[in-house]
Amino acid sequence: QVQLVESGGGLVQAGGSLRLSCAASGRTFSSYAMGWFRQAPGKEREFVAAISWSGDSTNYADSVKGRFTISRDNAKNTVYLQMSSLKPEDTAVYYCAMSQAQKVHTIAVLKTTRYDYWGQGTQVTVSS
Repeated sequence: QVQLVESGGGLVQAGGSLRLSCAASGRTFSSYAMGWFRQAPGKEREFVAAISWSGDSTNYADSVKGRFTISRDNAKNTVYLQMSSLKPEDTAVYYCAMSQAQKVHTIAVLKTTRYDYWGQGTQVTVSS
């Protein structure tokens, strides 16, 4: 049974930073690409970032490019999302997800259907 557990969310002022973590268990973590998605109230879940199984390839939504950084530590079975220069519009529940995708620069990786396992989410609130 795969388990993904996110942590690190919270309340931060605009312009601030947060680092999200997602700890995985139950699968060979290093064999899977990982992604971060977010969902604001009343909106669909949207792609934020993805990282290949090896960590050498990443993909970002235009809205976070240059502000967010995804990384992973396969020895710790953990993926991270470093978020800087946060804006009120970044407020959402953030989810990590696990995918068998071999490449992360594909349209499919932007879609929730490409991911097999999901965490429960962590709330990020950015105040203005």
